[in-house]
Amino acid sequence: MSWLLFLDESGQDHQSLAYEVRGGIALHSSQVWPFVQEIQRLELATFGTMLHQYRTEIKGKKLLDKDRMRWAKQNQQMPDEERRKHCRGFLTKGLEKKKPSRDEFTAYGQACLEMAVGIFEILRNRKARLFASAIPADIQKPKNRLIDETRQVEEFLRKDHVFLFERYFNFLEAEREYGLLVMDEVEKQADRQFTQCLQNYFTKTQIGRTRTAWIVPTPFFVSSDMTYPVQAADLAIYCINLGFRLPARGMDAPVRHEIAESFGPWLKQLQYAGEKYEDGEVFSLFGIVYVPDPYTARKK
Repeated sequence: MSWLLFLDESGQDHQSLAYEVRGGIALHSSQVWPFVQEIQRLELATFGTMLHQYRTEIKGKKLLDKDRMRWAKQNQQMPDEERRKHCRGFLTKGLEKKKPSRDEFTAYGQACLEMAVGIFEILRNRKARLFASAIPADIQKPKNRLIDETRQVEEFLRKDHVFLFERYFNFLEAEREYGLLVMDEVEKQADRQFTQCLQNYFTKTQIGRTRTAWIVPTPFFVSSDMTYPVQAADLAIYCINLGFRLPARGMDAPVRHEIAESFGPWLKQLQYAGEKYEDGEVFSLFGIVYVPDPYTARKK
């Protein structure tokens, strides 16, 4: 049996978010299909339809956008059937380029919030584990910097990504099960470049080769709009970017309080927690790691 780590990213456009986050949720292979089935039932019960029929999908930015959360609060909580009816009206008018009614805005906002909470509940019930690494969105990559006489920085994984896979490896080693990497297909050139960095790390570095004992180093790429676990990963990573902080490590940018209050506890509950042994000492490891500078060596 094995675990599948469904990966996504947030803040890579460096436009409005404080951090660049990569990571996702790990599901045991025995839990993937039950997870998908439960998400489908939740989607239908929440919106009254499947979102892909209206050319949209489950994403953190779409579910927890400021406007949607404001819509949800502009009226009292609707009964389920009424909410579903108005959601279908909202989505239909979106395709028709028509303005929805106030009730339709309210229903859709409430459905988005309910869907987000429901996804985290399903992740908990399916014993998912959360792994993610974050760096400042404004960090500058050094130009033409060499690791040694022949290899450039761009050829290998950044430090934050190394820490991400370190935690996944430690988790798998403790579970004594293999792990696969499933990634959101974004842009072929960028995907190809990241895959090459992965392969260099797992085949050309000593620690990377060690970690292939449990991690299969070749990722699988899927389309997020057809893959519910990747959509769930997108939601979790979005919530980390806007509602999770490690101030003691320097991760202290302002949060969106409604996300921090509603989803911060879920992130803490789902993130991996373990230990590693190094030089005779025991260190705590957590699934969410912040790296202030992914291009410089860590001080001991």
